[in-house]
Amino acid sequence: MAGLALAMFVGLFAFGQQIMGYDDPHGRVQLALLATFTFGVLIGYRTKSA
Repeated sequence: MAGLALAMFVGLFAFGQQIMGYDDPHGRVQLALLATFTFGVLIGYRTKSA
């Protein structure tokens, strides 16, 4: 599942403008994608308890 999420993120981040057809001259959609992915990783990260 993590691999699929990473592949989708990279695809949307790199090629989202061509795939989805949105207009993002200032990079705000890419910033939102990066922030969402980063927050998801931070929240989903689990540590082993000793």
